[in-house]
Amino acid sequence: MSDHALRLLRETPHLAELAAFPFNFDLDRARHVEEVRLASGGPLEPVAGDDTGGTYFVCADGSVLYADSEGSAGIIGNSVDEAMEMMIGLPGWHDHLDLAPGDGPEAILATVAETEEEMRECYGIDAERAELRAALDLPERSPVELVGMLHAALLRTEPGFLLLNTEEGGAYALLDGHPRTPLWDTVLERGRADLALLRQGTSWDEVATDRVRRALALRAAQYDRQDTDLPLLRHLLAHEAEASTTDELRLAAVLVGLHGLAEDLPLLHTVRETTYDTWCGLGGIPEAGASGEELREWARGLDDSFLGTDPRDAPESTWTRLAREQGLDELARVALIRRLDDVDRRAYAQRPAGSDASDMHGLAHAFMDLGDTFQALRAQRLFTALQNTGRGRVSALLTLSRLERESGRPREAARTLARLRQTLTAGPGTPGGGRADAPDESLKHWRDTNLGVFVVDEHHEVARAAAADPGLPEETREVTEAAAVLLSELSEAARRSVRR
Repeated sequence: MSDHALRLLRETPHLAELAAFPFNFDLDRARHVEEVRLASGGPLEPVAGDDTGGTYFVCADGSVLYADSEGSAGIIGNSVDEAMEMMIGLPGWHDHLDLAPGDGPEAILATVAETEEEMRECYGIDAERAELRAALDLPERSPVELVGMLHAALLRTEPGFLLLNTEEGGAYALLDGHPRTPLWDTVLERGRADLALLRQGTSWDEVATDRVRRALALRAAQYDRQDTDLPLLRHLLAHEAEASTTDELRLAAVLVGLHGLAEDLPLLHTVRETTYDTWCGLGGIPEAGASGEELREWARGLDDSFLGTDPRDAPESTWTRLAREQGLDELARVALIRRLDDVDRRAYAQRPAGSDASDMHGLAHAFMDLGDTFQALRAQRLFTALQNTGRGRVSALLTLSRLERESGRPREAARTLARLRQTLTAGPGTPGGGRADAPDESLKHWRDTNLGVFVVDEHHEVARAAAADPGLPEETREVTEAAAVLLSELSEAARRSVRR
């Protein structure tokens, strides 16, 4: 990391003025249009800005992140020195974000020359470039080399430098349109390597006894099927049963069954009978004595419905889960935030898809697993908003209150419980759920079920959390009194189940 150029600009007013014009790196504009932070949680220092409202930030490793005023951001240099090399050598770099080394030197040079000629019609850049480059002791590089440096820097933006709006949590778009390696390809990399070892006849037990490596090897085998894989698939299947019901257990069973050998039926039945969960998860396996073709037909049905041979067809949750399991947390976080943003935009436009509600439920749990409470709460709030029954809203609000309470936000949890109580007493037509004289049928029996028990229990928990904060006396009183009223409304059996 080098801050040589930045230090000289800060110490030398003339150089700072030259950097500001014509190269649009203005130290006096070191402030962004909104509060932002990195999804990874690293430090972010604004050091300059430009006349379009864009801002240059220095990250912990010295990388320079540029964020424009329209919601896009990207790494433009590994250091301030490198970023200054690029800005001085490519003063029209904003117009070259989609150039790549693969475009070829001739096309790159022609594009850069055209942009600079247009700039020269308005102001000088050549003498200024030579003076600033010499003063900052920066090497002179060709536009082709500089485009290559910019391209490489931009590709480093994700996963480590994803920029978020601090208040709302939404992610900035990528500054460029260059293709990236898809998440599934990165996730499968280790699985492909282990599958190659297994096919060589080595590391069978080493891979099979490691839950994550086993899962990745099975996924790699799903997308690279070979007739000679049956012995290693049997081995992986037997070990996967020890993990109880998993997506990979069904995958392993299907991959074995696709070979269509009746001799595998005893193994499949033994695996199915490992636990009650595996028995439920592997339903439909042909009975003992069935033919190999019957086994193959069973496997084909599941393969066509749930698996397939193209990783692009798999649910994104598969890849984020496997990314987290092998420690690729930031890759998973980027994909999860992008997914959350996508649903949030559709919900804002009142065009949510039918699967969005269940996706948000899973996203909230995935963010909690990552320790990202902010995004978990955001997902849970959206999940709550997408519920269309009173019971669904109450259950979602219970989870939201718990997340807020467990993350040290008792004030927010108390507000959430107030919304919950409003939903309990409202019907289907009002903002809280409906008309007071037309109760939501899905909540008809809440006083007699575990839902009522959970509601009272959560009120007690939030009251205790609020009482521990001397600044929340009103919230403590309100939630405590509400808990007593709700408890009195429960059936006798439900009251006996409430935790004291």
